[in-house]
Order: sequence, then structure tokens, then C-alpha cells
Amino acid sequence: MALSERESEVELERQYTVPLRVVLGVPRWRRAARAIRFVRAFVARHMKAEEVKIDPKVSEYVWSRGAKKPPRKVKVKAVKYKDGLVRVELA
Repeated sequence: MALSERESEVELERQYTVPLRVVLGVPRWRRAARAIRFVRAFVARHMKAEEVKIDPKVSEYVWSRGAKKPPRKVKVKAVKYKDGLVRVELA
């Protein structure tokens, strides 16, 4: 599917600041991986979606300081398409 066709199917577009404080309760070496899972769950809950695709730049930002010290929050832009897919990218 071409990008222009996909753009015409945009249903909803929002920006979120995802708080990653919850990952401080897990072992240090798991924090960045848990943060990525939390971003996916947060967006799925707020956009009422079943399938969430995360842009690699969001992952690189979360992992930028290593697995032990992810950032406290991340600003993302979530775009929901009519087929139920949600794409997440850095805001």
C-alpha cells in the first residue's frame, strides 16, 4: 500500500507524554526493555488499539543511555489508521 493511500486512511492522530516512572520498580538491567513494553501498552490503552508498531527511533531514544537508565518520560506521536493499526514515532 502506498503512503498516500495510507494517509487517507488516518482515523486519529494524538501526541502523548508517556511517563516511564513505572520501570523503576523492575531490576536495573531490564528497565529499557520494560519501558518499550510499557510504551506499547500505554498507546494501546489510550488509542483503543490491538496492534501497535513502534518506530525504531523511539526505541533508540529509550535505549540511548543503556538498559539500566532509560529516560523518565518520552513524547510520542501516535497515528491510528482505519484498519486498527497504530504507529508510534517520536514527537
